[in-house]
Amino acid sequence: MAEARLTMQELIRQRRRAGFVGRIAERAAFRQNLDLPPEDERHRFLFHVHGNAGVGKTFLVRELEQLARERGAFTAYVDETVDSLPEAMELISRQFRDRGRRFKELDRLLAAHRERRHEAEAAAAALAPEEPSATSLTLTRAGLAGLGMVPVVGPFAGALDADRLAQGADRLRAGVSARLRSQEDVQLVLNPERVLTPVLLDELTQAASAVPWIVLFFDTYERTGTFLDGWLHEVMTTERHGTLPATVVVVTSGQRPLDPARWGGFADFLTQVPLTPFTEEESRGLLAARGVVAEPVVEEVLRLTGGLPVLVSTLAEARPADPQDVGDPSASAVEHFLKWERDPVRRAVALVCALPRRLDADVFRAVVEDAGDDVLYEWLRGLPFVSERGEWAQYHDVVRAPMLRLQRRRSPRGWAERQRRLAGVFGRWRGEAEAGWGDREGRELWQDEAWQELRLAETYHLLCAGERDALPAALRDFVAACDAGETAAVRWARALVDAGQDADARDAGRWGSDLTAALADGGIPAALAHLLRGAVLDVPGQAHARTVRGNALRDTGAHGEALAEFDRAVSLDPGLARAYQGRAETHARLDDYDAGVADLDRALALEPDNALWCAIRGEYHRIQGRYEETVRDLGRALDLDPTLDFAWASRGAAHLRHGDPDAALPDLNRALELNPDYPWALARRARVWRALGAPDRQLADLDRALAVDPDWAWGLCERGDALRAIGRHDESLADLDRALTLAPEYVSARASRGATLAALGRPEEALTDLNTALSRNPSYVWALLQRAAVHRTLGAHTMASTDEENAACLSADATP
Repeated sequence: MAEARLTMQELIRQRRRAGFVGRIAERAAFRQNLDLPPEDERHRFLFHVHGNAGVGKTFLVRELEQLARERGAFTAYVDETVDSLPEAMELISRQFRDRGRRFKELDRLLAAHRERRHEAEAAAAALAPEEPSATSLTLTRAGLAGLGMVPVVGPFAGALDADRLAQGADRLRAGVSARLRSQEDVQLVLNPERVLTPVLLDELTQAASAVPWIVLFFDTYERTGTFLDGWLHEVMTTERHGTLPATVVVVTSGQRPLDPARWGGFADFLTQVPLTPFTEEESRGLLAARGVVAEPVVEEVLRLTGGLPVLVSTLAEARPADPQDVGDPSASAVEHFLKWERDPVRRAVALVCALPRRLDADVFRAVVEDAGDDVLYEWLRGLPFVSERGEWAQYHDVVRAPMLRLQRRRSPRGWAERQRRLAGVFGRWRGEAEAGWGDREGRELWQDEAWQELRLAETYHLLCAGERDALPAALRDFVAACDAGETAAVRWARALVDAGQDADARDAGRWGSDLTAALADGGIPAALAHLLRGAVLDVPGQAHARTVRGNALRDTGAHGEALAEFDRAVSLDPGLARAYQGRAETHARLDDYDAGVADLDRALALEPDNALWCAIRGEYHRIQGRYEETVRDLGRALDLDPTLDFAWASRGAAHLRHGDPDAALPDLNRALELNPDYPWALARRARVWRALGAPDRQLADLDRALAVDPDWAWGLCERGDALRAIGRHDESLADLDRALTLAPEYVSARASRGATLAALGRPEEALTDLNTALSRNPSYVWALLQRAAVHRTLGAHTMASTDEENAACLSADATP
């Protein structure tokens, strides 16, 4: 592999690096680790740098990155500019690509993840009680491992429907699942790490063959660790997703040590690197490297900074020549950061630009009046305490905090006015974004991260301004953020914490801390329970919060608690349609479709033109075998929204169940025109072809469905039955074996395999499978008849007669 030529910027950074001083032991330990082969017991695979803010963690991590590159390593650096694991993987892939190594398959899947997530968000936004991240909770916690092998709400996912032959898994959300085209799409949205991680490991393995080391750096771990730590532990200590090359070294950096409960048993392969303020020797070395050597000046800097690297570095950059230039320790910290910037305009700009939590050129121009061209902004970005965070510039916390205190204390009125002005700017931008989206409703807006960020910045500045209504409004918005998912809720709670610290807004800070702790301990249900106990929401707000909490509880499987919350919500606000719809879905999870239909009746009485709810009610009717009601509701839904592919598929399935394959076929064809890779619709159309005597077309549709979702147990069972029907028994057995590997409790597949084994002349094995199926479902008429035939093959005619009589009785009982 040809060595890439260095850019001008890299050469400049190398020359500046020559002045890096301090952390000698830490750098030496890392360098020596790269001299040891992975097989050496002294070699460490993980370094964790930790220490308080301002202690120089990022500076050290960047230095370690350069040391790794000098050893020929591929490196990637991730910090808090990412908010999720897929974003972290995308950043890693981009950096490898910049160094000439493309992760093609990972990039493809990441692009698919973004596309599918947006599709799921659009579907979830239309389904009033749900949202993308809560959808992730619903499907993941409800047993996504069973997708495609257990009963769900009809055609919304590739799985069994009303006959409920495989039992024990909750139903996946209709609207969202219907928009996802395959099992991989479902996983990409709901559990992206399951799909993406094996591919990332494969890409790293291939890249490892070209270089001696790969070193991955994860900075600001106090924030990124919330979604990276568990994943990283799993990747490094298990083979669940595959294997990691032995030449990979990971460096994490955050304010706290690694969690001993998670990492305590792996001390033999990791090194904790605690950072404390510089020693006097290190501080003197840094000052000397910047030309600050006069002893009175050095002593003054040491006294003022306490060895905190960010302060030492900031003061050293100014190269003071006299102790008087260093300043008085009683002066504000801001004077230390800006002491040697003599231009009053620049000083004022540096001070006022600390107000926003982060800024780009647009925010800069909003903060700085008459900013003119971008020269001032570029100067600001070059300050030692301003770091790049993706597209944003951000002050170091140690510097920003005293700057904010100075402004707040110097002019409380001026502080409040500037905060209100910034809130107005972000509010105007938010309004412009809303205008660009036309008729999108409030819940849809909350699915858009860009809109969320504008709303969050507006709220933060209103809190900092001390507006009387800002905190109640922020807490109401926290409920909406919970409705948008846990990631949004965490961001909102963090903004309350930040406002509390930055503006001395103690109530906001207390709420933020409490909600953050509740989210960490028990997720959205716990956070909303805490908020409701605080009695700060009005009655409509309480009803909204209880509805959102009910949805979250249902997604964790706590159906009883969820129903209780929906009951409270409708008692508080009988006109809250979403509460009835959420309660309807909860009843359906419990197989109580009568109650589900009754609640959807109430919801649709309030929102009669909600196409998705109308379609869901039609699906509930279909599951209960109410043909006329099914056709009525699904027809109404399609009149309201002809693009609802799952409604077409559901109506087609209803027609087929009613014995009208000719009516079923055009509906299923239309569903597949809208969504060609819709496994459930393909499998249902395959049944139509079977009814019409077209086995070749039946198999073609099942092959297509399984090409989209090869791990779909129901689809495998369907194809296994189709293959047995045309005498291809060995292929039938292979499909049914695979189905039972994926879903060992799948009763229908167990009985079908019994029938196939019997056809292969293996009656004893067939009897074992049929016995197992009937032990799990004694009323399974088809299995009784298959077992009767096997008994007769084995000469057990009395047992065969008993099975036939039982089957006849059950069939008679089922006849209306």
